Amino acid sequence: MLDVLTTVEALDEGRMTDRRAGWLVTIGITVMAFVLRVINLGFPHKVIFDETYYAKDAWSILQVGYERQWPDPQEDRNAEILSGDLSGVLDEPSFIVHPPLGKLLIGWGEQFFGMTPFGWRIAACIFGALMVFFVIRLARRLSRSTLVGAIAGILVTFDGLAFVMSRIALLDIFQATFAVAAISALVADRDWFRHKLSRHLRRHELRDLGGRYGPLLLWRPWRIIAGIMFGASIAVKWNTLYMLAAFGIVTVVWDLGARRLAGAGRKSLISILGDGVGAFVQLVVVAVPVYLASWTKWLTTSGGWDRQWGAENPEDPVVMRFGNALGSLWHYHVAMYDFHTGDGMQEATHPYEAHPAGWLFMVRPIGVDAENGIEPGTGGCEAVETTCLRVISAMGTPLLWWLAAFALIAALWFWLGKRDWRYSVPVIAVASVWLPWFQYSGRPLFFFYAIVIIPFSATALAMVMGKLLGPADGPRRRMRAMALGTTLALIIVNFAFIFPVLTDELMTRPAWLMRMWFGTWI
Repeated sequence: MLDVLTTVEALDEGRMTDRRAGWLVTIGITVMAFVLRVINLGFPHKVIFDETYYAKDAWSILQVGYERQWPDPQEDRNAEILSGDLSGVLDEPSFIVHPPLGKLLIGWGEQFFGMTPFGWRIAACIFGALMVFFVIRLARRLSRSTLVGAIAGILVTFDGLAFVMSRIALLDIFQATFAVAAISALVADRDWFRHKLSRHLRRHELRDLGGRYGPLLLWRPWRIIAGIMFGASIAVKWNTLYMLAAFGIVTVVWDLGARRLAGAGRKSLISILGDGVGAFVQLVVVAVPVYLASWTKWLTTSGGWDRQWGAENPEDPVVMRFGNALGSLWHYHVAMYDFHTGDGMQEATHPYEAHPAGWLFMVRPIGVDAENGIEPGTGGCEAVETTCLRVISAMGTPLLWWLAAFALIAALWFWLGKRDWRYSVPVIAVASVWLPWFQYSGRPLFFFYAIVIIPFSATALAMVMGKLLGPADGPRRRMRAMALGTTLALIIVNFAFIFPVLTDELMTRPAWLMRMWFGTWI
């Protein structure tokens, strides 16, 4: 009887009893994150950084189904847009090097709130808050602790990079949010699968599977959701493909381990094929139509860049097999890939380029807007013997990023050294969205790409904090809780200190330099 309970209880691990509290905490922190991000969202009332591309592309897709060109100089066109004049767009299609989903989301904001800074930023703001939501659910499920989930949510809420990327119309916040949602769903699927095996043993009053393979569970709703989320993330930016590949393997390993725990013995190895095929279908095969669906407007219109290539090249093998529309889309993808990996990008330079080796420690953040040299008495500047400026720096909260980097090392130890699978999730997630960038380090790369890292590194930090805090009846619990609370407070204070350089706030040059701690930050 003890063996039965031990096996079933091990498979049942992960069932939490504080669901109501968990949802209240999740919703409360998510709302706080949204309110923090939405306040004064329309400021600065101008087109900043790459909004000059994505806000316009989104509007073009909204109007005609594909991106169109806007004539130079961009500054004049941006001024016209801000005045309400949208007549500057040309009829010629524009060659765009990212899939459409992020721009579709930006466009929905423009549809509801107009072609204004608030309109093209509101979607990013909503997704920035949703990212906090999914981080809380992921960390809570991994740690089996609502407290740890709350800590992770607070960390991301008060991260500078996550804050800035939630307030500008770029693509990366959408990619990151979908990616966190996908991993959250896969971790939920791991628990769901084990609980199904536990229920199977109880129903049949079995000690264990007795060397049998066990039930073949084809319907895996959480894994299908993960496939949809992966497809959506890739439909924003391609590099989520690496994460899909990594966790496609991980989820099969989890299934194999679950069957082995349930007593399948050698037959658990069949899981590599039996459950592996299902994983491929539910993740990769599901992701493909989701990705293709993001191109619906381009496919169902005729004026997009090289949209007629298939019709003009009927003897191309892809066109012959899949038709004009998909043949043209394939040709477009080849051109996009060539752009990202071609000599033009390899030879390009940029003053804010940041090698991925420095991302975890935030060696080189990026400036996304700046107005320098504001003279005293101008625009509210009250500087004495100096000037004022306004800047938006896409920088993380330094204390958070540095602690999170060390937490990833600790998580690696807990995973490999202590055999705790839970810590593998943030480690593998960070590795899959960070390490692939090293192969492209010869071209300009930027720190804001690391927005996909911080949800998982913050989760690792929250889990390590929970580990250090220990159980409720553990020794020196009060002292450890005070240390943890102090650390969280210092991170929030650090965020408040850099807040002016995240929000284009007017400040004197000395005040700005106080926040630029290293020469590489300027």
